[in-house]
Amino acid sequence: MSAFELKAPKGANRSKKILGRGRASGTGKTSGKGHKGQKSRSGGGTRLGFEGGQMPLFRRVAARGFSNHPFKVEYVGVNVSLLNERYQNGEKVNHATLVEKGLIKKGEKNIKILGTGELDKKLDVEIEKVTAGAKEKILKAGGTVVE
Repeated sequence: MSAFELKAPKGANRSKKILGRGRASGTGKTSGKGHKGQKSRSGGGTRLGFEGGQMPLFRRVAARGFSNHPFKVEYVGVNVSLLNERYQNGEKVNHATLVEKGLIKKGEKNIKILGTGELDKKLDVEIEKVTAGAKEKILKAGGTVVE
């Protein structure tokens, strides 16, 4: 299928609503904004969370607790079974080879080897984080782990 054959579904593309072009247009005079009031004015309306002068919800609810979110470190998991599939016996497993084999993306820095699956190849693993189960399987297969 070529790009020329692709079409948007019926009703997906609508023409722009043209405002203020006479009574007969259906959106003349007040242009669908009604008469007077805050929302009829240019630049009118209220900010997000505004409740007509009542104390907004996000200010009424107490800010409690602590979030570690900005300091959280997330790791990309790579299972031992994937290493078994993609690597040959005696190969080195590091950031560069994981990218090369398509197991992680180039920009991903925090990698963790996980112990799901079986490993029957001797691999030399040079990754920052390796779970205890994965380490056991790598060593059992005759490989080495450098963290």
